[in-house]
Amino acid sequence: MVARVPARESAGGTQSVERALSLLSAFSEEYPARRISELVASTGLGQSTVSRLVGALVTLGYLAHDERSGLYSIGPRVITLAGVALNHSPVHQQSRQPAQNLARALGLGANVAERHGPSLFYLCHFEGHGAPRPTTLVGHGGPLHATGMGKALISELSRAEINELLGSSYASYTPRTITDLEALTAALEEVRRRGYATEVEELAFGRACLAAPIRDRTGRIVAALSVSGPLSAMNLAQRQDELAMTVIEYADQISSGLGHHATVTSLRT
Repeated sequence: MVARVPARESAGGTQSVERALSLLSAFSEEYPARRISELVASTGLGQSTVSRLVGALVTLGYLAHDERSGLYSIGPRVITLAGVALNHSPVHQQSRQPAQNLARALGLGANVAERHGPSLFYLCHFEGHGAPRPTTLVGHGGPLHATGMGKALISELSRAEINELLGSSYASYTPRTITDLEALTAALEEVRRRGYATEVEELAFGRACLAAPIRDRTGRIVAALSVSGPLSAMNLAQRQDELAMTVIEYADQISSGLGHHATVTSLRT
C-alpha cells in the first residue's frame, strides 16, 4: 500500500522546490555571482527563506560560496547535470564532431541548436580562427525570428503554426530585424526554396550567420547547424554559395547519423 503525502506537506514541498529553482534562475550570464541581498531583491523572497534555501543548495552542490567575497555562484552539481543532459542528447552526440570539423574547415564559428518552445537553445559551439568569441554559446538561448538558426528550425511550420508559436509581431534588435508575421513568412518561404537560412545583422551589428536544418529518421527538423562570424569573415556577397553547400553537406551528415535517409540535397538559389 502506497502512503499518501498529506496535502499541506505536498503543497509545502512543491513551494520549496519552486523557491529553490527561482534562486537558481536568478543567476545568469549578466549576473554569474550574487549576494544574499541581491537574491532577496531578485526573487522577492524573504531574507530568512533565501538564507535557508541557499544554505541547502550549497550543501547539495547546486550553489558554491566564496567565503572571502561572500558571493554565491552556480555549483558543480549543476554543471554535472548539464553534462548528463548533453551527453544523453542524440543530436549532441551526432553533431559534436561534424560541427568541430566544420569550424576547422571554414575558420568560422560552427553552432548546433534545438528549438525549445519559442526560443532556440545552443547545444554545441566551436570557434574558427576567423571568428573567435569571448564566451561560449552552449546553454544560451536565442530568438527564432532574428537568427539564421531560428529560421532554419521553424522553416517548415505553417503560417498558422508560426502565429501560434511566436504571435504576429516580434522584438527588434537592429533596424534589419524581422518584426512581423508577414515578413517572417516570406523569409521562411525563401529558406524552404533554398534549403538554408541566412541572417545578416538581424540580431547583432557586424555579424552574419548561415544555417541548415538537421532532420531525424522521420524527416522532422529537430535541430539546425550554422556557421557564423563577423561580416568580413563570412563575406556572404562572395562566399554564400560555397558556405551554403558546405553547411548543408555537414547538416546532412548529422541527419544521417540520426537515421535520416534522403536524396542528396541540392543547392537552390
